Amino acid sequence: MQKQLILLLLLIPMITFGQETQDTLQEVKIEVGRKSLKKSLKLTANTVTMTSNELLKAACCNLAESFETNPSIDVNFPDALTGTKQIKMLGLTSPYLMITEENIPSVRGASQAYGLSFTPGTWVESIQVTKGAGSVVNGYESISGQINTELIKPVGDIPFFLNVYGSTDSRFETNLHFNRKLSDKWSSSLFVHGNTRIAKNDMNDDGFMDNPLGRQINVMNRWQYNNAQKGWVSFISARFMDDEKQTGQVGFDKGSDRGTTNAWGSEINTRRFDLATKIGYVFPEMPYQSIGFQNAFNSHDQQSYFGLNQYNIRQNSYYSNLIFNSIISNTMHKFATGLNFAYDQYEEYVQVPGIDRSFDRIDNSVGAFFEYTYDNTDNFSLVAGARFDKHNRLGAFFTPRLHVRYNPWQKGVLRFSAGRGKRAANIFAENQQLFASSRTFNIVEASGRVYGLDPEIAWNYGISFSQQFFLFGHSADAGFDVFRTDFSNQAVADLYRSPQQVAFYGSKSIANSLQVEFNFGIIENLHARTAYKFYDIRTDYLSGSAERPLQAKHRFFGNLAYETKLQADGSQWKFDYTYNWMGRQRLPFTCTNPGEDQLPDYSSPFSLMNVQATKVFSRVFEIYAGAENLSNYRQEKAIVGSSDPFGPNFDTSIVYAPVFGRMLYAGLRFKIK
Repeated sequence: MQKQLILLLLLIPMITFGQETQDTLQEVKIEVGRKSLKKSLKLTANTVTMTSNELLKAACCNLAESFETNPSIDVNFPDALTGTKQIKMLGLTSPYLMITEENIPSVRGASQAYGLSFTPGTWVESIQVTKGAGSVVNGYESISGQINTELIKPVGDIPFFLNVYGSTDSRFETNLHFNRKLSDKWSSSLFVHGNTRIAKNDMNDDGFMDNPLGRQINVMNRWQYNNAQKGWVSFISARFMDDEKQTGQVGFDKGSDRGTTNAWGSEINTRRFDLATKIGYVFPEMPYQSIGFQNAFNSHDQQSYFGLNQYNIRQNSYYSNLIFNSIISNTMHKFATGLNFAYDQYEEYVQVPGIDRSFDRIDNSVGAFFEYTYDNTDNFSLVAGARFDKHNRLGAFFTPRLHVRYNPWQKGVLRFSAGRGKRAANIFAENQQLFASSRTFNIVEASGRVYGLDPEIAWNYGISFSQQFFLFGHSADAGFDVFRTDFSNQAVADLYRSPQQVAFYGSKSIANSLQVEFNFGIIENLHARTAYKFYDIRTDYLSGSAERPLQAKHRFFGNLAYETKLQADGSQWKFDYTYNWMGRQRLPFTCTNPGEDQLPDYSSPFSLMNVQATKVFSRVFEIYAGAENLSNYRQEKAIVGSSDPFGPNFDTSIVYAPVFGRMLYAGLRFKIK
């Protein structure tokens, strides 16, 4: 039995923060009841695990929409057209997060803007959210944290699953899962996802669609081999996705209006192919010693235009990671060491005011890492790691990381982390919302080798404390975390110089964040989560130091979850309510525009409320219904210059709040077990 557990978990926790499999298995000792958001007193890193039950609390159509009930992640709106959601951690956008799928880097490079929407929510088994610099085993790019998604494993999947979803914004979705046990060692799962939005919605009457028309076909086949007697486990995954979006003015016809000034429109068409393999071996006579080998190839092709602007990007990537895990003397001293290789080929074409050229390039790097874990199995553990990489354009560099845990008393945990991150910014792929504007693009040349810019380099430091206790006979916990990110160089998109221009250049910046949480059980089966977040994010712009635009300094989060008693036949009611309050946000500079196209210096504070009710009829069938933005709050002026989209003041990127307004949805889930 012990070998089977080690085999099943071999390629998951051992690649995260040392060999913390034992800590993960100990989580059940600190949980009171069944929690959908799990926090461990024993993990060294500041990690929260979102289980599949947590993902069912909202309309998690894709990974980007899976964090509405998680206080550690901020969900934002990057533009007024595409309907996508952007996530932030510690006040920093997703490029500064290491986003992995089963510990293989996934959302990066060309997929930064829309990549989170390419993983359907029903495919996800759990999500681990880690604050602070990630493990050196996963690479050198992580700065503010890591989000690792675990997909459903074929060996534990059910034979059939159906999910059907529909909403008042004319979005419809179907998910089908098929699973088959081929033998006592081989299992296979087939996942089929399709979604479409078929109607044009303009709730704010500005002449532009609030959400894009579109369709997506997404198919994945997974194979799992498990041989506990021999010590082997392996996974093979292949995926194909075709995603099409059309947005812009309601009257835009892509057949006749593309490339003209008859009407403003945009299309974003993306095709991806992904192939990943993982193989692991546990030495039969030494169950504390294992070796794992990961390989992944993906091809990403995006063809898009935004009015008269054009942006195309192709990326072919290969990633390989070899990891060896063992001990030093005894199991209190563990280590992970290995080699990895990454290759990225980019074909990027940009045609906007100020730029009309290709940015083709090849990035490749080879690195070696060593990570030491000490755990006295009681009240203290640390993970100290370092890696050395040689990159063809970033040069040779060293990356240190440290995570420390100390339990000063029962049910209390104090953590500290520090680490360095380095990355090459993909300034166009990461700022695609700016293409839907009339801004002139200006790269302020420097001596660097990436778009003429130097690499981004940052140090991240953090400390956190959490205490679990009982309040009026019910479980509760309270805690805080403080993080600081210091960029010695960050690729900045400066929106303060002029409303008709965006300037890219390297500069210094800081990001300070504070989060205070209090979570408790009010009565039996009624649980509350609350969190207050404060951000101080400042950048040294050419015009002087200023706070980062479109970032609320103050945020408040609340969630109520209630479940009725589970009946013998599996029937049950579930209710969830989520509240978010966002303080005022600094807006980009528009004061030189004509009066009708000016925005104030700061936005107004606002609140958002989401609710969902689920009726579980049995262990195989349930229906759910809910509402997002229940109070129907909408940004009053979402598009600057909407009356003249080909004029000099047009800009769809200054968005801080919802555009569509209230959205109602319903769906069903059916299982064959």
